[in-house]
Amino acid sequence: LAEKAGRLEERRGIARLAVIPFDAAHRYMATLDKMPDGRARLHVKGAPEAVLALCEHEVAPGDGARPLELAFWQAETERMAGEGLRVIALAHRKAQDDERPTPETLTGGLTLLGLVGLIDPPRAEAIAAVAECRQAGIRVKMITGDHATTAAAIAAKIGIQAPERVLTGQDLDRLDDALLVEEVRLTNVFARTTPEHKLRLVMALQAAGEIVAMTGDGVNDAPALKRADAGVAMGITGSDAAKEVADLVLTDDNFVSIAAAVREGRTVFDNIRKVISWTLPTNAGEASAVIVALLAGLALPFSPLQILWVNLVSAGSLGLALAFERAEGDVMRRPPRPV
Repeated sequence: LAEKAGRLEERRGIARLAVIPFDAAHRYMATLDKMPDGRARLHVKGAPEAVLALCEHEVAPGDGARPLELAFWQAETERMAGEGLRVIALAHRKAQDDERPTPETLTGGLTLLGLVGLIDPPRAEAIAAVAECRQAGIRVKMITGDHATTAAAIAAKIGIQAPERVLTGQDLDRLDDALLVEEVRLTNVFARTTPEHKLRLVMALQAAGEIVAMTGDGVNDAPALKRADAGVAMGITGSDAAKEVADLVLTDDNFVSIAAAVREGRTVFDNIRKVISWTLPTNAGEASAVIVALLAGLALPFSPLQILWVNLVSAGSLGLALAFERAEGDVMRRPPRPV
């Protein structure tokens, strides 16, 4: 952002004295910095609703400050989020060199600098993969820490069903487990969630009788990944903790790979069934002929060498061809098999 504003050189003269790391509980990050003029200043960035709650003023022309117009900035946040932007609020205040800010002591007094909109457009192939999963009877749900309006806009772009119905972390906190099971059936978009919410959602879906696959990359995602029937971790951006508890690791961090894995799995299942359907009648026919001959006191119709030839060469080669047969045309248009 500093580079885009042409002020990257100014950043090199700033020394960081302390930091409050980002956490889903308070939804902002704060740094205490010593500026080039020798003064200390506290800088805060994070979710607009969290940062605006700490602001009393906003910057005015000429490096001045004026009372915060909260309604205006809330409306701007909604407008930007409605365009699918991830919105971050920036604020600051004067500080002391020996100050050591914490979430408990940072309770207000900030001056709002403005809002920043970030865009991460969905890949075209990801949109196609979501549509393919829907055809296959797989319900795709989005769980994100983004603003509810941003989540709804992104969900609409990638083709998730009923994107306008969004539950936030606060909504989830108000629901008991029984109500959550009902709501999770109807809702596909969840916003402003924490890792604890993700775990609750996985458990609620399982309580509703669903088979759940969960994706994640952070350390805090590990409990939900471990609880899910199929935990899927990101191989590039994922943490070691997430990879260790996951059942699958995506080496390309691409949702398309999940759809491809489902397609491949269904193809393998179909081919195994074809091989069994071919092998069982062949072996049953051989066994029946031998058993009838023994009961009737007749000579065996097959010599041991002939039986080996049929089983290992004829049946084996044909079975091998069936095992590597290409996927059927409707493999991703069938509902999931009951388990």
